Amino acid sequence: VRALSGREVGELTLEAVRRGELGVSDLRIHPETLERQAAIAAAHANPQLAENLRRAAELTRLPDEEVLAIYDALRPGRSTPARLTELASDLEERGLPRCAALLSEAAEVYARRGLCA
Repeated sequence: VRALSGREVGELTLEAVRRGELGVSDLRIHPETLERQAAIAAAHANPQLAENLRRAAELTRLPDEEVLAIYDALRPGRSTPARLTELASDLEERGLPRCAALLSEAAEVYARRGLCA
């Protein structure tokens, strides 16, 4: 098990924090860990959790600011369907198909339910 930085979990100690040896990427989860957790969830008949974990694994490739911008765009009344579709296309082009599919679905559902900006 590794952090996003590649450090082994055993290296992530309170002493290392106190010495200033760890950065933010040392404390972020690695996408492979999320994928393993997704496989376990799927094996235990929890496909929704598995899909959420796989989307989370994709999101580890984005900077925090972009993840927060996507989250904000998904809040009801914040985006038009066109904007959500644009974001979905961008994510698809960048190799994040699960996240792209979620945004595409949100664009359709928000339009149908009147939750768009």
